[in-house]
Amino acid sequence: MIARTIRIEGRVQGVCFRDWTVQAARAIGVSGWVRNRADGSVEVYALGEADLVERLTDRLREGAPAARVDRIDAQEAPLQAAGGFTRRPTA
Repeated sequence: MIARTIRIEGRVQGVCFRDWTVQAARAIGVSGWVRNRADGSVEVYALGEADLVERLTDRLREGAPAARVDRIDAQEAPLQAAGGFTRRPTA
């Protein structure tokens, strides 16, 4: 079990990126959350088996259909309890 915080930059707000991320994470079987950031980026906390978290990270590099991903930064994060995958308010 690993956890990763992932920051995605580009045209990622206003293009259903969060909803797309929730659907992708649930389909893959990863727990955690997604939220917009005030700086225009999207932040994801992903928790799960290493190969599943990596699969979600790869999907985030591709991005939602209407999005344009310019940069992605993934870092290991502390394990936190997470039931399912949810959408959080902007931070």
